Amino acid sequence: MAGFIGSYECTVDSKGRVIVPAPLKRQLLPFSDGGFVVKRSVFSPCLELYVRQEWNKQRMMVEQLSPFKKKNKDFTRAFFAGIKEVDMDATGRILLAKDLLAYSGISKDVTMASAGNIIEIWDKTAYENTVAETNLGFGELAEDVMENVKIPNAEIPSSYSEITYS
Repeated sequence: MAGFIGSYECTVDSKGRVIVPAPLKRQLLPFSDGGFVVKRSVFSPCLELYVRQEWNKQRMMVEQLSPFKKKNKDFTRAFFAGIKEVDMDATGRILLAKDLLAYSGISKDVTMASAGNIIEIWDKTAYENTVAETNLGFGELAEDVMENVKIPNAEIPSSYSEITYS
């Protein structure tokens, strides 16, 4: 589990390239050998950037669904729609496909925000509006979703270089 930190503003150029902000680039570099996967978010009008290992976990969960149920096939098709493999080039840029930019409404100003094991890539204004809406009821939301969460008995790595996948 990567556990990314922070939200960062940047821009996308006319070719769909985004320069990953330096603090985020430092967090992603240990995972760059396997490349990354970008997909449409299931719940929000944004994109999700996965490190390869995390993507493989998500993919394996979805692939366990029976292909002989229509709703499973419909979900699988929608889940995998528009997925692209991306690499970070030597200057720290990633290329976002035009169809994914259109889906997310990204045209120029971008927010790259940590969301646990993934990075969400948003149109800046859409991100700010979504955060503002969520913050209105955040206390109640926190009560509902965090009430029974337990911290596992595991050592927490102090740096990304200590993180390994099993």
